[in-house]
Amino acid sequence: MSPHVLTLSYLLVVLAGASVALQQVLNANLRAHLGSPWWAGSVSYLVGLVAMLAVALVAPGPRLTESFTGTAPWTSWTGGLFGALFIGIAILMVPRLGAATTLALIVVGQMIGSLAFDHFGILGIPQQPATAIRMAGAACLILGVVLIRA
Repeated sequence: MSPHVLTLSYLLVVLAGASVALQQVLNANLRAHLGSPWWAGSVSYLVGLVAMLAVALVAPGPRLTESFTGTAPWTSWTGGLFGALFIGIAILMVPRLGAATTLALIVVGQMIGSLAFDHFGILGIPQQPATAIRMAGAACLILGVVLIRA
């Protein structure tokens, strides 16, 4: 991968991270207006579903009938449940802890989880050991939460 493509990739991922922060603030605001975290989360998923369907319908690649073979393990179909858990908890916690603390803790959870998934090769991903350097990076994220919370 060229340095320019790598830099653009990094910037896109940072943009995706910023969009998660924006999504949580918007969802928390919607919760306040609707009076329900569950309706706010449902609206968030509905809008996301419409957006993803629009892209899926116009993007090149296989259609759903071509992709759906029924051979995927049942666990592969459960990602949305964890997305709902994430959205629900974030909607409840942003007003209590603030957006920065909530998202910092989410990133710590993502890092700890991803280090475990990588280290043990969970769910078939390639194993990558949790080296001392990678653990130090996770510790820096935890320190970041402490500093943001101070």
